[in-house]
Amino acid sequence: MSEPIVEVRDYTINADDFPAYCEWARNLAEPWLRENLDLVGFWLDTGDEAQVTGVDPHVSKHGQANVHWILRWDSREAREARWQTWTQEPGWQAIWAQHPNPAAYIQMNVRFMSAVGG
Repeated sequence: MSEPIVEVRDYTINADDFPAYCEWARNLAEPWLRENLDLVGFWLDTGDEAQVTGVDPHVSKHGQANVHWILRWDSREAREARWQTWTQEPGWQAIWAQHPNPAAYIQMNVRFMSAVGG
């Protein structure tokens, strides 16, 4: 059996669409995700300048991600099985139908991570 994981999702939403996306996320998407999945958290950019450091820092040509959310899963296999179903559920489909602009996603980044320690 696989170990528990988290799915870290970062989106870069077009700046012109960001205010409407935030309203949709706060009022519709986040509550549904919290109720129907193991949502660790859902965060929206504050508008503060990012701090990019390190030995070779660079920022994507699209800028920094302005949306970040994390889901917890029992295993990668559990994630793959559930992902095939939740996006097709009528409740989510009704929310997605109200998305202000599904084409506003300039870039999406999804990573899978395991916990350090207990």
